Amino acid sequence: MISSDALDQLFLKARSQNGWLNKAVSDEQLHQLYALMKWAPTSANSQPGRFLFLRSAEAKEKLRPALSPSNVDKTMSAPVVAIVAHDIDFHERLPEFFPHNPAFADMFRGDEKRAMREGFAFRNGSLQGAYLMMAARSIGLDCGPMSGFDQAKVDAVFFPGSTLRSNFLCNLGYGDPAKVMERLPRMPFEQACQLL
Repeated sequence: MISSDALDQLFLKARSQNGWLNKAVSDEQLHQLYALMKWAPTSANSQPGRFLFLRSAEAKEKLRPALSPSNVDKTMSAPVVAIVAHDIDFHERLPEFFPHNPAFADMFRGDEKRAMREGFAFRNGSLQGAYLMMAARSIGLDCGPMSGFDQAKVDAVFFPGSTLRSNFLCNLGYGDPAKVMERLPRMPFEQACQLL
């Protein structure tokens, strides 16, 4: 089992951030974050997740019109805004990433399989977004995930004419402790889980 300090950093004391300290996140940290998270599992090693890291003021300004009003300030002040997306044509690379069964990709081909393909990409891309947050926390960064934005606007601006679709946003950096909300309750085991 990992140390209690690691558990605190990843889960028990980690918080969703609403404000940021004026401290940069380096390219090396983003590379390190991806180098960790890429090893976490996806179905058939499909890896549909794609991550666009917005760091410049210009890039974040392109995002501003898509943000819900309550998310503007904390997003614009974040050192990095990750657009967590997924590729709905992930299956085209399955022969490369799932080489012991290259024909597996065929089950996703064709227009009649689009809904299945999109659901598969969304589910596994969401997993990869969660892995991104845990990797960020493991290297000492804080996270502020959110879904308060207009997906169609984000996709039109950042992924025009592509097979990428946005899922959620995650601000990254060093959180301002003064702007963290009081910790909210979580369901107890008995309400959330069953043993059969």
